[in-house]
Amino acid sequence: MVHTPVHASLLNQVESYLSAVQRKALSPNDFTDLTEVRDRLRALEDRYNATAQPFQWRFTTSDLDDLLARLDRHTADHHEESSVAPAACPPPKDLRRRPLRGSARLV
Repeated sequence: MVHTPVHASLLNQVESYLSAVQRKALSPNDFTDLTEVRDRLRALEDRYNATAQPFQWRFTTSDLDDLLARLDRHTADHHEESSVAPAACPPPKDLRRRPLRGSARLV
């Protein structure tokens, strides 16, 4: 069983695992037959099961609260800006707000 935080998709976690399998076991793809692929995947599975530890989620409920508050402020700012006449030119790219990236990482 995999416990994921409420803001994460189980599909995202599966994609992350399959990406790790591809990077660690299936690249480079220099197999001569399917038994080599099977053996490599089984070796990875054995190693993973021997060394696996629970994920340490770094995205806490307070992080979620902060994110939601920031989104609320952004939405309110956006509504205020749309009611004001548009500026002559947009701000430089480096001064624009950047979208948040997920901070949940696998450790």
